[in-house]
Amino acid sequence: MSVEIKTIDTLLEERRTFPPTAEFQRRARVTDDSLYRAAEADPEGFWAEQARRYISWYKPFDRVLEWNLPFATWFGGGRMNVSYNCLDRHVEAGRGDKVAYHWEAEPLGETRTITYRDLLDEVCRFANALRALGVKKGDRVGIYMPMIPELPVAMLACARIGAPHSVVFGGFSAEAVRDRMNDAEAVLLITADEGWRRGNAVPLKRNVDEAVERAPSIRNVVVVRRTGNEVPMRERRDLWYHDVIHDQPTTCEPEQMESEDLLFTLYTSGTTAKPKGIKHTTAGYHLYTMFTHDYVFDIQPDTVYWCAADIGWVTGHSYIVYGPLGNGVTSVMYEGTPDYPNKDRWWSIIAKHGVTVLYCAPTAIRTFMKWGPEHPAQHDLSSLRLLGTVGEPINPEAWIWYREHIGGNRTPVVDTWWQTETGGIMIAPLPGVTTLKPGSATKPLPGISAAVVDEQGQIIKVGGGYAALLKPWPGMLRGIWGDDERYKQTYWARFGDKYFAGDGARIDDDGDFWFMGRVDDVMNVAGHRISTTEVESALVDHPAVAEAAVVAKSDAETGQAISAFVTLRGGYDESTELIVELRGHVAKLIGPIARPKWIAFTPDLPKTRSGKIMRRLLRDIAENRQLGDTTTLADAGIVADLQRRSQEEQDKEA
Repeated sequence: MSVEIKTIDTLLEERRTFPPTAEFQRRARVTDDSLYRAAEADPEGFWAEQARRYISWYKPFDRVLEWNLPFATWFGGGRMNVSYNCLDRHVEAGRGDKVAYHWEAEPLGETRTITYRDLLDEVCRFANALRALGVKKGDRVGIYMPMIPELPVAMLACARIGAPHSVVFGGFSAEAVRDRMNDAEAVLLITADEGWRRGNAVPLKRNVDEAVERAPSIRNVVVVRRTGNEVPMRERRDLWYHDVIHDQPTTCEPEQMESEDLLFTLYTSGTTAKPKGIKHTTAGYHLYTMFTHDYVFDIQPDTVYWCAADIGWVTGHSYIVYGPLGNGVTSVMYEGTPDYPNKDRWWSIIAKHGVTVLYCAPTAIRTFMKWGPEHPAQHDLSSLRLLGTVGEPINPEAWIWYREHIGGNRTPVVDTWWQTETGGIMIAPLPGVTTLKPGSATKPLPGISAAVVDEQGQIIKVGGGYAALLKPWPGMLRGIWGDDERYKQTYWARFGDKYFAGDGARIDDDGDFWFMGRVDDVMNVAGHRISTTEVESALVDHPAVAEAAVVAKSDAETGQAISAFVTLRGGYDESTELIVELRGHVAKLIGPIARPKWIAFTPDLPKTRSGKIMRRLLRDIAENRQLGDTTTLADAGIVADLQRRSQEEQDKEA
């Protein structure tokens, strides 16, 4: 694997490391390794202590962990309610007037400030409405909504009455909604008339109508009025949200839930066409989101926190809803895109609300790099004291840019590694303790046991292999909805007693983790394993490149060859000479074997509406295959342009 480590080794040789500053440590919650030592000395005792600290219990648990590989139960015998922990206890403690969400709509000027008391009242009214509609404990409820406050209201109302929710990202198609509702056998679906996306109305209710035609378990559809545009409403089945909550009281007794009762399912892609319904239960998941949110983001009494993800993904579940509300934090929630109506929208929101913590995806950061630093420079970002990244490995140049242009060369950047399946952050710095390395997620959090292993599952002390988790943790998935065998085969069959994360990783001499993307994003060129992330990082290292995505393409000579799609920064022109220069730049940083065979320039990359690059489509384009589903793309027009450009470059090479 020598071709994979050169850029990492170069980074280490350059000693681009960032220990905690004295200024940050003066306020930091944790400045030593005591949490790590306590967790290592007595793992179960450590988690028991956290559970007593973070959660208000109706009935205390009487056992911490039961582990019958691969199935775990945490905090057995305990009873609690997640909605109560997120809302009631803060109000009861006199913090009802604290802001829970500063909500910013996509259209300028439309805002809402929602206190914890406001949120509790609305959740209770909707929970009562759901009960009145016949939803009972154990029933599954679907949610397909834009980023509006009624989305966390719906989730918390479901949690309050013990009805597991299944949120479907608002950018998914009717078919995706139908498949998830049928798999979960949901009895009710909550949606909106439409949503806003770059000034255009997204037809959510019309998609729901199409989905529900073939989802026989759905009895009712509850519709939030968002845009106010006319949508079809079927008599008796479809109900307006404002009507069903109108006469409902603002008190609602929460269900006392067992620790292992199901809180939600969330569907994630797999190696088959059928998405996996990941199951997360009540106590362990909620504890883990609160614990990781609290320590990774160094939460302070005056924190104004913004996770810029979509609640339709697990990041939004854990770090927009359940973690921050459980911790009683003030959050920002934004409905729209970073460039609507202007490319400085995020930075204006940060300045307006005095955001202190920003958590976003590397894809967004690279987009901001492409647009240029002049946009954040228009706004006062001095309130920021910590930055975070999530969703994919961050290339070092984006990490440095983020710290410099958004963090003013003073804030820590916490790169976090985790998955839908893990429920919360697993490997990340504690910002008051950890020496940061651009591009590295650093070390497992206290209480987490992780390793890099080889093909046989043997632990590698230094070098590259597969990321694996060695012990159960409270936030872990409890299986796949309706398919225990698939759960065993997907996560536990490969390495037996170790959880197979599906990601490639390296571990360095300091024990720090460097993630290289999914295993299926590792290319095999002439017998050499090359990480797509390594090549992308090398391309973005060039001053002309704002963003790059790399995929493998079948090649008669080398088995696979590297095909790259590159977006340039402003001021640089597309040319054959630049292609030659970029290929040489990658060869210089990694080695000749990593030189891309094809490079196609593009004004943008195909991304989902949440900003994730759709590498599956790029692979189809590189291989000249018929394209798969493009309904989740933010801009489907990009694909045709990319196909043309890719074919032109391959024709030149031929």
